Amino acid sequence: MTLSACGGGGDDSGASDTVRVTLVNHVWTENIRKALPEFEKQSGLKVEVTQLGEDQLSDQYNVKLNAGSSDIDVMMYRPLQEGRLFAKNKYLADLTDKAKESGDFDLGDFQAAPLGSTTYEEKVVGIPIITEQQVLYYRKDLLEKSGFTAPPQTLDELKTQAAKIQADNPGVAGFVARTGKAAAVTQFSSFLFSFGGDFVDESGKSAVNSDAAKQAYAYYGGMLREHGPANISTDMSWSEAMAIFTQGQAAFYPEANSLYKNATDPAKSKVSETVGFAPFPTGPAGSKPYNVPSWGLAVNDASKNQTNAWKFIEWAAGKEQTLTQQKAGVPGARTSVWENPEGIATYPKDMADAITVSLANGVGHDRPLVERVAQAREIVGQPIVDAITGKDAAASADTAHEAFQKFLDDEAR
Repeated sequence: MTLSACGGGGDDSGASDTVRVTLVNHVWTENIRKALPEFEKQSGLKVEVTQLGEDQLSDQYNVKLNAGSSDIDVMMYRPLQEGRLFAKNKYLADLTDKAKESGDFDLGDFQAAPLGSTTYEEKVVGIPIITEQQVLYYRKDLLEKSGFTAPPQTLDELKTQAAKIQADNPGVAGFVARTGKAAAVTQFSSFLFSFGGDFVDESGKSAVNSDAAKQAYAYYGGMLREHGPANISTDMSWSEAMAIFTQGQAAFYPEANSLYKNATDPAKSKVSETVGFAPFPTGPAGSKPYNVPSWGLAVNDASKNQTNAWKFIEWAAGKEQTLTQQKAGVPGARTSVWENPEGIATYPKDMADAITVSLANGVGHDRPLVERVAQAREIVGQPIVDAITGKDAAASADTAHEAFQKFLDDEAR
């Protein structure tokens, strides 16, 4: 691509030909580092990379961004975890003009759901680089044995098939999913959306006690209580749930597409040869799985080198690099890479087909969009645990609603 002369605002009072980029430990980062010589040759700039683990990254941002430090130009961040807080605190530069005025960059190529999650008060404050969509993992052999010719297309069919397969295969659960109070919120969100609910309503008030939310809590908890593994724990994250599925102990497993190689790699999975992938089943409101950006790139608003910082993002999140990353198994946020046969060639065909549904109908968040995400997840996740353990899901949702509304009121002060 051609690197543009940037439009828009931005502080370049300390312009430098060295762009200081802070990235997280991730396969995306490893891929981009290998390609840096190409960017440096093309742009005439030097890139100085700081690479950290997630906890270290958060700690560094907490210190440096709070202090208004200008020694970070480009920052890799989690739009759904800290994006709202960073934007409200004005840590993220407004990239709207730069992105719109760069013709080669083609802002319109980005999927609406992920881009919406890197937009704050109608300003583009980040560019999504890595996405996740929820799909349904399933066992082809178990479906066939129980006489099903296709995976479930609706949530009602999912319940029916899970029950039949469980009855036909003693010791095998019909369904497994995350159960931990906070961890389950992510996977539960697609059920919530597909029942027609959300964590907050259009006016920003808690919606976790809506009829749709109560139905979703009861369904998710009921599936695990009635068709989940025996003696199921209520603190499972993805790794424990995935282990149950890959050891052949469950028929259906709703999970992020980004984790699929755990199920298809013979070294990790006993069922690698029989795993299939299907779109998230349709609920009363349709099939509405999440389609979210797990990571994005932003420019530190305190940077004195914002034009060159944008040039790095323009390249790293451009069409060419996004396609390269996608071919390496890192799901991108651009429509063009999913429409390009090269972009989906490395994915199982049924996985690519399932993701296409998520791209069309996906919701751009998988947790409450608030500043203190961890606390919010604890609150809205409690009815999940209560439903799994057989408590009244509707009553638990009412209790969570009161706590979540208080949380939202406190945060708005």
